[in-house]
Amino acid sequence: MLKAKLHRATVTHSELGYEGSCAIDGNILDLSGIREYEQIQIYNVNNGARFTTYAIRAEEGSGLFSVNGAAARLACPGDLIIVCAFAILDSIEAEHHKPVLVYFNEKNQVQRSSSSIPVQAASA
Repeated sequence: MLKAKLHRATVTHSELGYEGSCAIDGNILDLSGIREYEQIQIYNVNNGARFTTYAIRAEEGSGLFSVNGAAARLACPGDLIIVCAFAILDSIEAEHHKPVLVYFNEKNQVQRSSSSIPVQAASA
């Protein structure tokens, strides 16, 4: 089940020589419930790349989203990304589960958060 989604964050750094991971502003980790060293999926809106890494804590209030190590070849500063974390739940937990969805502006400031994605309507 989807645990948390950070929607349309902007990559601020891309550090090929840094030990792997994705550094994320600590305040954003706390808000989303994503834990340091937790596995995350990253989806690059600009180039379609999809990859797995883990989250590490960046300075609180920095707005930092740094894609590091080999993944730095898949996301550049200025790219928009979606970061997702997932959880394994039993059927009872899944019935009551609501993800944490966090939406950003171009400066990686939180615009809003939610626990549901709007229903997608069929086009006419």
